[in-house]
Amino acid sequence: MTRDSFGLRIGAVLLALITLAALVFGLLNFQQRSRFITPDDGVSWFDSPAGVVARYIAPDSPASRAGIKPGDILVALDETPIHDATSVTRKLWHVGVWIEARYSVERAGETIEMKLITAPAEKPASMENFLRVLGLLYLFIGLFIFVRRWNAPQAIHFYIFCLVSFILYFFHYSGKLNTFDWIVYWSNEAALLLQPALLVHFALVFPQKQRYLRMWLAGVYGIPAALLLMHISVATQMLDLLPSLGNRRILDQRELAYLGIYFMVAALIFLKSYRRAPVGPVRQQLKWVTGGTLAGTLPFLLFNILPYAMGVTPQPWMDASALSLALIPLCFGYAIVRYRLMDVDIIFKRGLAYTFTTAAVVAIYFAAVGLIDELFHTALPAGHTAPIIAIVVAAFLFQPVRDWVQARLDRFFYRDRLDYRRTLMEFGRALTNEVRLEPLLGSVLDRISRTLLVDRVAIFLENSAGAWEMTRSLGVHYEGPSDFSFIDDARAQLEGGCLFFEPGRDAEIGTNPGERTQQRLDLTYYVPCRFQGKIIAVLGLGKTVDGEYLSSEDVELVLAIAGYVAVAIENARLYNSVEQKALQVERLKDFNENIVASLSVGMLTTDLEDRVETWNPALEEMLGLKDAEALGRPLAEVLPAELVVELASREVVDQVSNIYKQELRMSGGRKLVVNVSASPLQGKTGENIGRLVLVDDITQRMQFEDQMLQTEKLTSLGLLAAGVAHEVNTPLAVISNYIQMLAKQIPPEDSRQKTIEKIVRQTFRASEIVNNLLNFSRTGGSEFREVNLNSLLEETLSLVQHPMKTGNVSVLRTYADGLPSVLGSPNRLQQVFLNLFLNARDAMPGGGMLEVRTAAPNGMVEVEITDTGMGIPAENLAKIFDPFFTTKSTGRGTGLGLSVSYGIIQEHKGRIDVRSTPSKGTSFRLEFPVAHREVHV
Repeated sequence: MTRDSFGLRIGAVLLALITLAALVFGLLNFQQRSRFITPDDGVSWFDSPAGVVARYIAPDSPASRAGIKPGDILVALDETPIHDATSVTRKLWHVGVWIEARYSVERAGETIEMKLITAPAEKPASMENFLRVLGLLYLFIGLFIFVRRWNAPQAIHFYIFCLVSFILYFFHYSGKLNTFDWIVYWSNEAALLLQPALLVHFALVFPQKQRYLRMWLAGVYGIPAALLLMHISVATQMLDLLPSLGNRRILDQRELAYLGIYFMVAALIFLKSYRRAPVGPVRQQLKWVTGGTLAGTLPFLLFNILPYAMGVTPQPWMDASALSLALIPLCFGYAIVRYRLMDVDIIFKRGLAYTFTTAAVVAIYFAAVGLIDELFHTALPAGHTAPIIAIVVAAFLFQPVRDWVQARLDRFFYRDRLDYRRTLMEFGRALTNEVRLEPLLGSVLDRISRTLLVDRVAIFLENSAGAWEMTRSLGVHYEGPSDFSFIDDARAQLEGGCLFFEPGRDAEIGTNPGERTQQRLDLTYYVPCRFQGKIIAVLGLGKTVDGEYLSSEDVELVLAIAGYVAVAIENARLYNSVEQKALQVERLKDFNENIVASLSVGMLTTDLEDRVETWNPALEEMLGLKDAEALGRPLAEVLPAELVVELASREVVDQVSNIYKQELRMSGGRKLVVNVSASPLQGKTGENIGRLVLVDDITQRMQFEDQMLQTEKLTSLGLLAAGVAHEVNTPLAVISNYIQMLAKQIPPEDSRQKTIEKIVRQTFRASEIVNNLLNFSRTGGSEFREVNLNSLLEETLSLVQHPMKTGNVSVLRTYADGLPSVLGSPNRLQQVFLNLFLNARDAMPGGGMLEVRTAAPNGMVEVEITDTGMGIPAENLAKIFDPFFTTKSTGRGTGLGLSVSYGIIQEHKGRIDVRSTPSKGTSFRLEFPVAHREVHV
């Protein structure tokens, strides 16, 4: 046993003993108070500097009949000198009731002797009895909590508050002022000062401790301690158990003001906690506690404490305001009963129902008797006929009235929870509409928690390995290894119904991991969820939010809904399985569609009627037709006519047919060259369900092939030129040597020297031609540097200025500013431009315009040379770069200009493209990469 638990047990025992002593003292006090008759003279005596003065004379009292008037000073009573108001009370107690007493009073400086007969003091018995009932109500509520939660610190605190309230409202000193009366008086006084402080203290720690609690508590208990010391000090100065009446009134005013202020402070603290509390049982408890404290304190504060503090003499209506104090324990009790479901609540509610019903039936009975006597007293025979009829009517009305009262009480006690309880079975049926397991389990746990006010709920399911695991929980914070084998161990008990386990009672007995897990879960009830006779889930529930067990009705309710939960879980699992398969099919479909969409070749599928069913993006781009426009249409409407004809001619069942290099004429004059493959489309069982057509656009590939062929031609020409140059150079060298030897043998004045010089010049000329041919065949050897094409073009145009002028050709220059340099050989590039300029002049025999434009798009330098000449026929466009191909007349061209230019452009890693329209002109576009900073040779 720990030190804390031992201290709690000792404290509980002490509280039990104090409670027993308080009950005994309370019963003795009630007995003495009811039997002891207090003598009274009808005067309110107060201490003053002049002596004991009569301040108030009750009408028709012994003092009024004897002639005592307000302002009279009492000198002696039965020849006993009087020094203070307390002495008057004590002397009257010695005299007794209905005894003649002699009063010596001083009035206007004259002493007057008077006689009066004492009478019993009027006792506010009804108010005292009401306060005693109020005290018993506090004690009953406190005992109810203390017996069930004696080990909870807040429950002990609340019980001390209720016990002190019981002492405050139940104890009333009789006036004998003997030892027992002295104990009652000071117990009541201490309770008056302690009760408000305990309530404020309770407000500071419920539902959770406030910040700077110790500092607050010092002030909370300091004020009542000071008032108690003041009260003791005044009483000690008077050398009596009681202070004088004047001082006592001042003390009462202060103490009642302190009570009212503290109760209002507690209500405000409760209100603050209520506003901050989350939605749930605690918030509802705070709502009732706050409302009860405010409703119980405000009337007493306004109609009793304030008038009394302002000097108003106590009146019956002031005492009646104390009735509102009953709202405080009633609201506290209602908050406890309303938000805690145990069997005692059911008994309490049924008891109230039968009590109200009985009262109602009794009222109906008497009303019926009176009505029958009034209406039929002359028509019916005398005797007991009317009571018998009334009894019969009341008997028939008892059950309907009880049901009506029970329904109203349920609505009063449960409010929204009544709707939950009534709809819980419907909610169980509605669970089958929830198809996802996680939301289903969350909804089940949330609804059970809110309905039964259980803050610890969990649900256990079997995993794929057949082991139990906690799938979802609410308020269960479990850490460490999880072994839920205790569910299998208790399967026999679960088959018979609900498994009850009390955590903590056998916390030290657990030996295997399953038992230790069960103890740490802190769950009290395990309810099986059966489907077709098999336990597929287990619901685990803890105690209620205030630590109480569930009622039998609650357990039956959970057992009833467990079957619906099992059906819903099975439905959710089945739905999850179907959903997973649907997701797999969806993913497979998306995967296939992604493959089709990612194909670089066009693909389409058709049904057996040749209607398009699939049309991929590559085919959209190739043919310029969107899938939405193609789907569902026949092939003849979406494909070019020549391709449709070819496909129709090759349509053979169960055979793949291929179409190579099919030329397609598209809208806008665009031409495509495609390879097409058509094959039957088969289903899973092998039957034909349509056709699959693949269309591969090879237009660009054909252009690359033509360029490669041209490159191969130039390579072959270069090899031929190298061979020719090598073979020709040898005889030229021999001829040159011999002719030079011959020139030395002939005198200079010989006429043959001129012939020899001509032969030498022609020999050097032939050698130069051969060297140029060698240079044409070489792929390197020239020095490259950064070249500004704008300057080079301008320089080249200056060379052809005269031919252009004589040919009536105007030149339009459109140069880009800040044109980047290219890396190349100026002489070779000038040869390319010169050839293109001269070809343009020859294409415009009647004159025209030549446009030279430069630009720098996308890291390339572009040169476009456009003329307005005759143009090039379409059938010759593919041949213009072939060596020795020319359309010029004999003697005007060799057909090597464009071929050489093509080689030079390839040497500079550039590209050349030509576009021509007959009778409108031709445009050559050249592209060169921008030069790097480093010059490569």
